[in-house]
Amino acid sequence: MKTKAEIQIESPRAKGVPELIRALDDYLSSLYPPTSNHFLDLDQLAQPDIRLFVARRDGSPLACGALRMASGYGEVKRMYVSPAARGEGLGRAILARIESEARRAGLRVMRLETGNRQTEALSLYKSAGYVDCGPFGEYRPDPLSRFMEKQLQA
Repeated sequence: MKTKAEIQIESPRAKGVPELIRALDDYLSSLYPPTSNHFLDLDQLAQPDIRLFVARRDGSPLACGALRMASGYGEVKRMYVSPAARGEGLGRAILARIESEARRAGLRVMRLETGNRQTEALSLYKSAGYVDCGPFGEYRPDPLSRFMEKQLQA
């Protein structure tokens, strides 16, 4: 029987986290050209406007996701669940923690950009109440991107 995963805000340089981020980068790079990837590197993930959530079990990092706090909204970034931990609800749990942190910070809208080839991610976001919207922030239209948003309840 597996022990429950713990989700905490962590440094992007914490043990095992750089490897998790590298696995995410490799996965996205296998699906999309560089012009369609909008990675935040470890230095960017360490900035004060970012909260990086990491799910661990028995000390091993299994999943991650970040909240980027922008002017007037929060952005979901760097969502990833390692292949061995998929199907356990970790993506949904991290998304819920991101939204909870955004509410605590006084944000009322969450936005995200994801690729149109990530059907599992799109299903997660739709089931969590995200709806399609246009490009926002520094994003530009891209035929491989989907832009979504969700109004947060107080």
